[in-house]
Amino acid sequence: AKIPDSLLYQGEEFLGPHPDYDEEEEERKYYRRKRLGVVKNVVGASFGGMIIYSVYMGLLQMQLILHNDETYREVKYGSLGLEDIDNKMLMGINVTPIVGLLYTPILIRFLGTKWMMFLASGIYALFVSTNYWERYYTLVPSAVAIGVAIVPLWASMGSYITRMAQQYYEYVNYKEEHVQEQKRLPKGACHQYVIIFQSVFYIFFHLSFVFAEFPMILFLNGFLSDYNHTLFNVKHCGANGKGIIDGFNKTVLITLPRSKLLIAVESVLMGAAFIGMIIFLAVCGAAYRPTEEIDLRSIGWGNIFQMPFKHLRDYRLRLLCPFFIYSGFEVIFAVQGLILSYGVCGVGMEKLWLLVMVYGLSASACSSISMAFLLRRLPRQVMLLGGASVHLVLLIALMCWSTQPRHPEQLPQLLVLAALWGLGTALNKTGLSTLLGMFYEDKERLDFVYTIYHWWQAIAIFIVYLWSALPMRAKLAILLVTLLVSGLCYWQMERRLAKRIGFRLPRIPRPRHKVKGYRYLEEENSDESDSEKSDVEGEEDEEGQSEEEREEDAGSQGSDSPWRERGGVRGRRQRRDDAAYEQAGEQEDYVQAT
Repeated sequence: AKIPDSLLYQGEEFLGPHPDYDEEEEERKYYRRKRLGVVKNVVGASFGGMIIYSVYMGLLQMQLILHNDETYREVKYGSLGLEDIDNKMLMGINVTPIVGLLYTPILIRFLGTKWMMFLASGIYALFVSTNYWERYYTLVPSAVAIGVAIVPLWASMGSYITRMAQQYYEYVNYKEEHVQEQKRLPKGACHQYVIIFQSVFYIFFHLSFVFAEFPMILFLNGFLSDYNHTLFNVKHCGANGKGIIDGFNKTVLITLPRSKLLIAVESVLMGAAFIGMIIFLAVCGAAYRPTEEIDLRSIGWGNIFQMPFKHLRDYRLRLLCPFFIYSGFEVIFAVQGLILSYGVCGVGMEKLWLLVMVYGLSASACSSISMAFLLRRLPRQVMLLGGASVHLVLLIALMCWSTQPRHPEQLPQLLVLAALWGLGTALNKTGLSTLLGMFYEDKERLDFVYTIYHWWQAIAIFIVYLWSALPMRAKLAILLVTLLVSGLCYWQMERRLAKRIGFRLPRIPRPRHKVKGYRYLEEENSDESDSEKSDVEGEEDEEGQSEEEREEDAGSQGSDSPWRERGGVRGRRQRRDDAAYEQAGEQEDYVQAT
């Protein structure tokens, strides 16, 4: 029987799209939500990192001050040897990251960027929890775990923020053909988002120096003796001194804090660390699609292990290594050298919180300077060389000037020095992270280059740990020489880029999937016709098959096969095209930056 037209019309009206449905408007709303999600991820990662490091630095500072007091050690722990435990704990934190280059890329690829941040934040929370029961077997293993987690945490956060910038560009330009087909982004396309997101991250992170002083302000400061007592035996400060503070009093507390009060403070810090973990887990989204994470892992664990070393063939990365080292030097010197050896040695322990907060606020505020370059189109060299120039002037001034013990009237000069050093730190940190995100735009390389950056920083922090007993002028001389070498190497790198000298990038191996999951069914689609298969295979060959696979195919057909000769020519042409692309992209990148 024939179905009436009225019923057909009603069925089409019921099953068809809503008359008020606007596909383009819905698509626009969808990608707007995606962009807001990226902003949420960046703020979440920045805020989570700030909380974790606020808790870590605040607890470590409070712990070292309490353990430095001789009366506190004898009354609370007797013959436990707390001072020796502190030394081994600091050794665990500073020495363990030396081997971070060996396992960091494997951990990040195995766990994923987001889960690496979550796991590392959990290790920091574990360190907080061990302070409820301060013993050798709790403090030292947790300190070693902190050392293991430092490089993976920072490498994953750096690559996560840069990857979010790339995702934001994709969601803004979702109609572009290269975005829809998930091809490589054009050179320099996401640079402005890298600058903005890295600046936002460091604006938040440098506030950790501010919040780390809250336990000092609200709890510990009321128990500290004044500068006349703590600095009674101190004869020399600053450039004339040796070690950190030579002659600092062994008793710094007026009265011992009650155990219940200590437990309450540690519980608040533990709760804050737990909140930081929850932020990483619940607020931060994945950096890569599930299929992309499978591809990143499937290049082989041996290749993942080798990739950081192979990336050092790139002269850009090699010439930035001195700056990576100086970046680790200067941030530790800001605390140990400037704030302690110059600041606390002159005005007393009770002003420590003020000096650290001024340094942190200055670094946080000045981290936004890089965003001003987007408006004025200033050269990228201004960031690193500007920060280096500020520190160069300060280092020369610190070599020529020393604070006097027990002179609190020097506080204004010290606050100015701390603020200016924070300016240099902000330009240094933001400039290096932004530069790496602009140089290495391939998402497959981000974790490798940020691992190299933060591993060199960890090496520098270890060197600072070793030199803590040196005279201050020797420390300043090492800093000054490292800074000059860093500036010279960076100038040499920019000079090579200006001359269009090509750089070497290692080829990322193609993923090799041993297990065919749903993601790869289209490669073995039994419903395809022979003509469709040949078309797909032809497109895959044109897009670039690896040279090893071509040689294997040629070998299976015989040594005289014309395919072998043709494959070799195509492989050489592909390598020339890749080199030409990288060099042309580098030239375009340099022109845009200058």
